[in-house]
Amino acid sequence: MVRGKTQMRRIENATSRQVTFSKRRSGLLKKAFELSVLCDAEVALIIFSPRGKLYEFASSSMQTTIERYQKHTKDNHTSNKSVSTDQNMQHLKQESSSMMKQIELLEVSKRKLLGEGLGSCTIEELQEIEQQLERSVSNVRARKTQVFKEQIDQLREKGKALAAENERLIEKCGKIQPRKASNEQRENLAYTESSPSSDVETELFIGLPERRMKR
Repeated sequence: MVRGKTQMRRIENATSRQVTFSKRRSGLLKKAFELSVLCDAEVALIIFSPRGKLYEFASSSMQTTIERYQKHTKDNHTSNKSVSTDQNMQHLKQESSSMMKQIELLEVSKRKLLGEGLGSCTIEELQEIEQQLERSVSNVRARKTQVFKEQIDQLREKGKALAAENERLIEKCGKIQPRKASNEQRENLAYTESSPSSDVETELFIGLPERRMKR
């Protein structure tokens, strides 16, 4: 019969907790000493009690063991970083190779759409290329129609603006016209006053002055 694992949890009673800490601490320090002697291992153990009291054991020097630990951790970090960098480089190479293949496929597809390199195409591929070209032509025509419509709308708006400007100028000219007519009348009047009188004799007479006066 397999017994279930007992769930470990914090001892709530402070006295029981302190007694258990003392017993387990002593046993842990003893086990650390035995491990260092029996297996010739470098062991360093640091314990802080709940009240902050320090208990420690070192088979050689605590400082030397800590420095060795830090160096080992740093070397592992550097090694892991190097491995990670190599993995990233390998991943980038794979992505680059995949992108190059996609570019080659796109180049081949572009040449086929331009009517080049069709000798190796099957009837299905040719039909697919034809359908793609028909869709492209349809899109181009739709865009061209849209551009024409936009240009026509712009010309209409421009025509409306010109018509409105023309009407404004006509109205402005209509207001100025009477003043021009008045000026012309004054000019005609001045010309009439400066012209010879209608009473001036204009009959042609040949002879001496005496005879003309007698007549």
